[in-house]
Amino acid sequence: MTWQIFIDFLLLREPNVRLVVAGSLMLCGMSAVVGCFTFLRKRALIGDAISHSVLPGVCMAFILTGEKNPLYFLIGAILSGMLSLVIMEGLTRSRQTRPDTAIALMLSVFFGIGIVLLTSIQHSGNASQAGLDKFLFGKAASITMEDIRLFAVSSVAILALLLLFLRGFTAISFDEEYALSVGFPVRWLRFGLSFLTVWAVSVGIQAVGVVLMSALLITPALSARMWTNSLRVMLLLAMLFGMISGYMGAFVSYSAPAMPTGPWIVVVATLLAGFSMMFAPQRGLIAQWIERNKNRNKTLEENILKLFFQIGEKTGNSLKPVMEEDLFNYRAFSNRQLRRGLRLLEKKGLLTTSLSAWQLSREGEMEARRVVRLHRLWELYLQQYLNLDPDHVHDDAEAMEHVITPEIEAQLDELLGHPSIDPHNTIIPPRI
Repeated sequence: MTWQIFIDFLLLREPNVRLVVAGSLMLCGMSAVVGCFTFLRKRALIGDAISHSVLPGVCMAFILTGEKNPLYFLIGAILSGMLSLVIMEGLTRSRQTRPDTAIALMLSVFFGIGIVLLTSIQHSGNASQAGLDKFLFGKAASITMEDIRLFAVSSVAILALLLLFLRGFTAISFDEEYALSVGFPVRWLRFGLSFLTVWAVSVGIQAVGVVLMSALLITPALSARMWTNSLRVMLLLAMLFGMISGYMGAFVSYSAPAMPTGPWIVVVATLLAGFSMMFAPQRGLIAQWIERNKNRNKTLEENILKLFFQIGEKTGNSLKPVMEEDLFNYRAFSNRQLRRGLRLLEKKGLLTTSLSAWQLSREGEMEARRVVRLHRLWELYLQQYLNLDPDHVHDDAEAMEHVITPEIEAQLDELLGHPSIDPHNTIIPPRI
C-alpha cells in the first residue's frame, strides 16, 4: 500500500468511496447503539435470529415487485423479522419450547426458507435478480446514493426514537419487573425495542449481510460495556466503536480491492472488542489481573503482620525481632511467599530487618493490631449470631478480615457491645 492510496481515501476523492464510507458509518453507528439494548437485555442471540429471519422477506419483496428497490427490501425484511419475533415470543409464552430452542428454530427455519426462495429466484430467468445473493454476505462496496438516502432516514429515525423513549428502554433493559411496578408500559416498550432492532438489522444486512449482522449489532456494545458503567456513555462509545469499524473496514476494502468490506468491518469490530477486553479499566483482563495480584499481596501482607503480632503476644513483646526461619514454625508459608511478603512490608515501612531478623515498626504494629482486631471481632460475631462453635470460626474469619471496612468494623463493635475477649478467650486489641 502506498501513501497515495491512504491520502486518496482520507480525502475521499472518489465518489464511490464517499458513498461507501458514509453508508458504513451510518449503518455501523446506528446498529451499535441499538445493539446496546439487546446486549443489556441478555438477548444477543435474538440479533442473530433476526438477521437470518429477514432473508425470506427480502426474497418475497423481489418476487412480488420484480425490482431490486432498497425500500421494498427494507419493508419485506422488517415484516419477515417481526414475524419471526412474534412466533418466537408465542412459542416461549406457551411454554412449548425453551427460549434458546425457539431462537434456534426460527433462525434455521426462516433462513432455510430464504435460501429456498433465493435459489428459486436465481433459476427463474429474471435478469433483475443478479446480485440478490449479496444479501448473504453484504454489498457495502457497491452502496448507491439511493441506499444512502434510505440509510440516513433510517438512522435518524431509529436514533430519534431511541432518544425519545430512552428512559423506558433503559428500565426494561435492566429490570422489567421494576419498570412494570413504576408504571412503564413494558409490553409496548418491549415491542418498540424489538421493532427498532428488526429495523436496524434489516438496514444493516445491506452492508455486512445476513451472516455477519449479529456481530455488528453486539460486538461494539460489548466493547463499550467494558469501559463504562453509564448507559449514556456506553451508547456513545458503542457508536464510536461501530463507526471506527465501518471506517476501517471500508479502508481495508479500498486499499486491497480483493478484500470484502462487510467481513472486514466485523474483523475490525472484533479487534476493538479484543482490545477492550484486554485493556479496559476494571473489567479488562489486565486490570483484573492487577486487582487479583493486589488482593493476593494484601492478604499475604496482613497474614504476616498478624503472625508477628501473635508471636509478640506469646513472648510479651510485639516489637521483638524474629528470625526468618522461625516464622515457618508458626504458620505454613512457602519460602517464596514469605520472602515476597517480607520485602513488600519492608518497602512500605511496616517491617525492618537486620541480620536475617525481622521486626515490626511502630506503623507495622498498629496495622498488625488492626488486622488481629478485625479477625477476632468477626470470630465473635460468628459465634454469637450464627451459633458456630469456637473451633469452627477461625477459617471464615481468615477470609473476612481482609475485606472488612472501617464502617463495618464500627458496626460490628457496636453490635457486639465493644467486646474485649474473643471466643478463644484471647484479647481483642482496642481500636486505635
